[in-house]
Amino acid sequence: MVLVIIQARLGSTRLPKKVLLPFGKGHTVLSFMLDRVKQATLIDNVLVATTTNPDDQSLVNYLLSIGQKYYAGSETDVLDRYYQAAASMSLGDDDVVVRLTGDCPFSDPRLLDQVIKTYLDNDYDFVSNSLEPYSFPDGLDIEVFSFKNLKRAWQEAKLPSHREHVTFYFWQNPEMFKVYYCQNERKLTQYRLTLDYPQDYKLLSKIRDHFGDKARTVRWQEIVEFLEANPDIAQINSENKQNAGWQSALDEDKKFLNN
Repeated sequence: MVLVIIQARLGSTRLPKKVLLPFGKGHTVLSFMLDRVKQATLIDNVLVATTTNPDDQSLVNYLLSIGQKYYAGSETDVLDRYYQAAASMSLGDDDVVVRLTGDCPFSDPRLLDQVIKTYLDNDYDFVSNSLEPYSFPDGLDIEVFSFKNLKRAWQEAKLPSHREHVTFYFWQNPEMFKVYYCQNERKLTQYRLTLDYPQDYKLLSKIRDHFGDKARTVRWQEIVEFLEANPDIAQINSENKQNAGWQSALDEDKKFLNN
């Protein structure tokens, strides 16, 4: 089985309830993303991993209303949430887990298939298109690994950053895991297709409006072409930084190690 797990919650400090913001006719950011992700041909199932925090109950109710499978787990130990979510689907050791985040409405099903195929066709433990040096636009991030290795990380990882950020344990331990980076030919990291700030929502909405009905199937390369042709739109969220939240997790590691 190839299981996509999309982590999503409503407690974002920078843009609260962002995954439930309206995004086109009849869609929220999350439902739009789900619609695109489910067009991938190499996946078998999609699960949303949210939290047991009472503030996320409205997200659970929403997922129930659209018939979307979900798992509710730890808010802070996201690695545990992922492991328990995958285990709830009765995965075997060799079954495949694909990690996505719910703030990436333009996740591309073709790119998803490409990264999954790279994993399936080779003997890697962890395959991703979102490792340093970054090359894809932020918001197209894909990470692929086995349930066996997810379980290993769940059992072994101790640092706060490894519990909060699901895949840190893989790519920070290359001597333990065979890691492969799917790199784009062109460096396009100046473009942000992820949703963290109000400016991101403004830009993503303009992309959606420009492509209209085609937005649910548009290729990520076409979005880049649109932004290249419209630098005034591309600059709307250009000051927002990729992975800005990582530093706080690394600071927690220092406290943990000093205790």
